[in-house]
Amino acid sequence: MDFKSTIFAKEHVLPTRGSVVCQLPSSAKQMCRIHQVIKLYFCQTDKSLLCLFCSHSPEHATHEHYPVKQVAEHYRGFVNLRMVMIGAEYPKVYQYLQEEKQKHLEMLAIEGKIVFQRLRRNVARMVHMGKLLRRIYEELKELCLKADVDMLQDVGDTMKRSQLMQLYIPQPMDPQLSTWAITGMLERLNSFRVYVTLDHKIRNCHVALTEDLRRLQCSPDHQDVPRNPASSENTPSWGAQTFTTGKHYWEVNVGNSRTWIIGLCNESWTSRNDMLLNSEDIFLLLCVSVEDHFSLFSTCPLLPHYIQRPQGWIGVFLDYECGIISFINVARRSLICNFLSRSFSFPLRPFIWCGPK
Repeated sequence: MDFKSTIFAKEHVLPTRGSVVCQLPSSAKQMCRIHQVIKLYFCQTDKSLLCLFCSHSPEHATHEHYPVKQVAEHYRGFVNLRMVMIGAEYPKVYQYLQEEKQKHLEMLAIEGKIVFQRLRRNVARMVHMGKLLRRIYEELKELCLKADVDMLQDVGDTMKRSQLMQLYIPQPMDPQLSTWAITGMLERLNSFRVYVTLDHKIRNCHVALTEDLRRLQCSPDHQDVPRNPASSENTPSWGAQTFTTGKHYWEVNVGNSRTWIIGLCNESWTSRNDMLLNSEDIFLLLCVSVEDHFSLFSTCPLLPHYIQRPQGWIGVFLDYECGIISFINVARRSLICNFLSRSFSFPLRPFIWCGPK
């Protein structure tokens, strides 16, 4: 700026020392303490505000200076541009998730068709085997009525046919569906993470899972036998916290236990000796092992889930107001199952039980 313009600006900004109070901006930081004038310039090198006189000082003489308004407009434009750029990314994420969801559902549909086709083939083989068995049965009845010599002559052919019939026995199949990682699910749930502690004041007992999967049978611990806190095998644990509102997410390590149960239940369920699995106010995920075959079930009602058995960390998410409880396979970042559209009007307490490994 030329010298005359500087003098003119100075006379209007600071005509008298007594009017400084009236001319002060909303922030005192915009006033130069040395020269008592407004800082109208921005030093690009030091990233600081300067008045005209400070900008000509030896300390800043070699630096580049720009009017504050110009710099502010520049950065404001950059912020607006940055907002536009970031805003443009979110629709891309939404589009990607929509495509991922569509692909996931399509693959599930294909896997479902394959499972149904295999089941239909097994049914057809079973029907065919039933006809063969009935025919052989009738032949054996007739064979028993023949003379000894005739029976011994024909029994060989019957045995050969019986061996050939083994080819039509349906092979056992596991209708297990694939698990897909859901992008961003764990990041979203971790924003609601809580740390569940166990309530050791609740009765100590051992739990046996009945074979018919109808109930958990509890038996009290012997009071005269010291209990090892480090061993939780066959011992149910209840969370110290109860939830009556909000969103909460925590994780439970089931390790490589063959049988385990985790989830949430009505607080009154914890006081029952015969804890029925068809109770209305329990929301559990069960892993049951029978002769090295693992099955997943959820309650209530008891519903099987044909997916791979999760191991290690299992995530539990509760949205109390929306009535949602979800179980997450943390290692695979995939959904195990959901309880949807529930209505909670009672405190929910976490429940954990891990059986033998």
